[in-house]
Amino acid sequence: MELNSGMQKMSILHQTRKESPCSACRGMCKTFEPHAWRKICKSCKCNQEDHSLNSDAEDDRKIGRLLADSKYSNLTARVKGGDGVRIYKRNRMIITNPIVTKKDPTFDTVTYEWAPPGLTQKLAIHYMEFIPKEMQPISGTEGAYYRRRQLMRQLPVYDQDPFQCHALSESEVKSMEELVRKYKSDSLGVGEVALPGQVGSAKDEANQKQKAEATAQFTNGKVAKGKPQDDPASTNGTLAEAQPKNEYHCELCKQAVSTESPVVYGERAGYDRLWHPACFLCTRCSEPLVDLIYFWKSGKLLCGRHYCDSEKSRCIACDELIFSEDYIESKGLTWHKKHFCCVECEQPLLGKSFELEQAKLLCTSCYKSIKKM
Repeated sequence: MELNSGMQKMSILHQTRKESPCSACRGMCKTFEPHAWRKICKSCKCNQEDHSLNSDAEDDRKIGRLLADSKYSNLTARVKGGDGVRIYKRNRMIITNPIVTKKDPTFDTVTYEWAPPGLTQKLAIHYMEFIPKEMQPISGTEGAYYRRRQLMRQLPVYDQDPFQCHALSESEVKSMEELVRKYKSDSLGVGEVALPGQVGSAKDEANQKQKAEATAQFTNGKVAKGKPQDDPASTNGTLAEAQPKNEYHCELCKQAVSTESPVVYGERAGYDRLWHPACFLCTRCSEPLVDLIYFWKSGKLLCGRHYCDSEKSRCIACDELIFSEDYIESKGLTWHKKHFCCVECEQPLLGKSFELEQAKLLCTSCYKSIKKM
């Protein structure tokens, strides 16, 4: 696969007109007409994710960039000739079931556009059974569309790549790059699916073995004086907590978890916590964390969008994070000062009266016109 090195800097802000019907308009808006800086369609005023613009390849490049240079880079692959670009090694799952009839045998093929990696097909299918049917990412269904929409909503590309943002200054670019380094180092995670008690222990046992071998080599088989051996029960990720026990409970709903049912672990949360597949949700929006990608902060699971919102203010108009002090705050909402204008007529509203309708900023004249309709 070949990628032009400039593609990673190609901005979504200047997309050409695309034939992509809006799901929110129920077919009334059949084409996406990009606004110059808002993340909306000029025609119907709906968000770009309602038009589902990204292709699979674009999504895989975005997630590859997110996971690159993090402890989860093993889920990415380097693109040949791509100047270091990495793409997401998305795990698809294809299930083929024979259809028994009196005629020639036929087969029913079901393709999941994403499935938890590293599992047997039996366990992966069992995991999917715990996800609401309408959210299962089966190709060609509403569940697959829902996944793509959540990839855009929860992990906006302009929260990780300054080249996808609208006219950042040099200092703002540096601030954004620092934020990205921070969350990749301290907060970004990818959930792991396993049966209760069967994920952290294997990893910790391997780590303990490596530590023991290194210590033995350093001390020639003897324990060094003044250097007590690590207590296996006190390690981070905690071997003791990951060992099988009699009863497990979901971190969210607090209900008991069967030892025969797959659960989700978050390494950053520690292997003493686990979640039902349907309970692995963002604490802020209560939406399932797409592809199990989460951000861990202050003991809570967050999607990428709401983690970034907890670090920086977000402009209601352009949907980008604000890295300068030149912004306006009103009624708990924030705008870049240059974006404080009417969503309908684009009239600047600094020092003028305005109305807020479902977080949309309107001048008085447009607000009255809408109310009369």
